[in-house]
Amino acid sequence: MTPSRYFGPAFLLFTVLGLATGSRALEKPNKTYHVFQFPADRIPRIDGDTSDWAMVPERYVVGTDQLVDDTKKHAGPDPKTLDVRVRVGWVKGLNRLYFLYEASDDYWDFSLPGLHNDTFEIVVDGDASGGPLIDKGHPQLWTAARVGESASTPDDRIKVEEAHWAIHGVHAQNYHIFTPAVDKDWCMDWGAPTWTMELPWANSAQSFSFKPGEAGKYVLEFWITPFDYAGPEGPARAVESVLSENKIIGLSWAIIDYDDVKERGNNGFWNLSPRHTMYGQASELCAFQLMSLEPSLRPKLAAQWTWTVVDMNRRLVAFKDLSVGQVSTWKWDFGDGASSTEQFPQHTYAKPGDYVVVLDVSGPDGTARRSKVWEVQLK
Repeated sequence: MTPSRYFGPAFLLFTVLGLATGSRALEKPNKTYHVFQFPADRIPRIDGDTSDWAMVPERYVVGTDQLVDDTKKHAGPDPKTLDVRVRVGWVKGLNRLYFLYEASDDYWDFSLPGLHNDTFEIVVDGDASGGPLIDKGHPQLWTAARVGESASTPDDRIKVEEAHWAIHGVHAQNYHIFTPAVDKDWCMDWGAPTWTMELPWANSAQSFSFKPGEAGKYVLEFWITPFDYAGPEGPARAVESVLSENKIIGLSWAIIDYDDVKERGNNGFWNLSPRHTMYGQASELCAFQLMSLEPSLRPKLAAQWTWTVVDMNRRLVAFKDLSVGQVSTWKWDFGDGASSTEQFPQHTYAKPGDYVVVLDVSGPDGTARRSKVWEVQLK
């Protein structure tokens, strides 16, 4: 039995309460966006080619019509001058979020080496824990300011640099993705853990044919790894956000549009969240749910199962059926001559050993088998 197979009641209670509290803090309480699940044998290749995403239904697309500007500084985005389509995916067993960003703009601004660059800015909170993720949101340093409100007087006992390394990007991450990125990093990971934008924690590829100041269509594929903890000291102590079916995560993005290299301000700042301050406050992100496989991508019948040691002294093992499809009968071969037709049997092994356990299932769509070789190890 590996340690990851057992999660005690206290851990489960903490997880449930923590998730519930975080998701309640998210903006758009009546709206949950969906994250498409790719089959394990059809993971999108990061090459700027959109064909891998053809299987994603249109209902997963988050378009320009979902964007708002809560500052009221700009009119709503006009699809005739800027039109965006975003799809988000995941793969069961990988703690990665995959993105396809497609945008058509009448003026692409990317000739300068600094922040003045058309930008797709995303913020992700993998465990939906909420709370500030930039140094000025540090509760002992500043009172979090919303639009139209000013920050309180800082507590000079806490230095800004101390707050920066303690909180900025540590429990939720902000990526300023340059669209397009030319002669610069593909993004700026805004915060202390700048290493999270590099392999093996992220990857990207873009496709476009326009020059600065021209119109055209831009395509960006990328994936990132969300972290529950990502400190400035590097990945040694980092904790990846565990992604699983039906989990709610915090996620949002902004489209920052520049149309003149001589102008200091941007021509538009449109957000998926109702609050543009989501860039520094994870409680203002939107709820995204990690979906199960679409019915058309699931096998009609597939045997699958897992196991847990209930009592090692007695060598008592509980088996859990995880088969996919309509199952009518189960037959377990425990590898020691014993068997069961229950869906969720328990079995006591008489002696130590490494066992080959087999589950056969049958239903209207046929039969399927799953064997695990020496995975059930009792010493």
